[in-house]
Amino acid sequence: MSEFPFHEIAPEALTDNVFKAIGRDWMLITAGTAGGFNTMTASWGGLGILWGKPVAFVFVRPQRHTFGFMEAGSHYSLSFFDETYRKVLNYCGTTSGRDVDKVAETGLTPLPGGTGAVLFEEARLAMECRKLYAQDLTEANFVDSAIVDQAYAARDFHRMYVGEVVRIWEKE
Repeated sequence: MSEFPFHEIAPEALTDNVFKAIGRDWMLITAGTAGGFNTMTASWGGLGILWGKPVAFVFVRPQRHTFGFMEAGSHYSLSFFDETYRKVLNYCGTTSGRDVDKVAETGLTPLPGGTGAVLFEEARLAMECRKLYAQDLTEANFVDSAIVDQAYAARDFHRMYVGEVVRIWEKE
């Protein structure tokens, strides 16, 4: 790669349907730096405005390899791909970075973003986020208790991270 394959857009210029992009198309959450990182597939999360800032919120279970990187770092990224990367996203969601080198196995090309967060050259859209807040989900706080049995039968609750979206990159 000879030059950075993205251009920056303002959050207000984003035209993606975020419900489709996250829930149906999936995304990679990547934490760490070029010197050491992990990525995982996610289909839960959201985008919006909180505390007067554009934010992305994501959920990571403590047993995931990405969790330690999320805890240690100040930034994370979200990468969105076209449908041709469905097998890569499936692999990154079903295989642990503790056991394999996901980049080597998938052929993804990591790139450092402006914050040091890791992006992927193959993504069509990427966001760099600065952690603002983290909190564990707890059984006692579920208003709809049916969700607990449906999504957390093992009581392995996620930690929610809220990050300020500091850069959005679209493919050139």
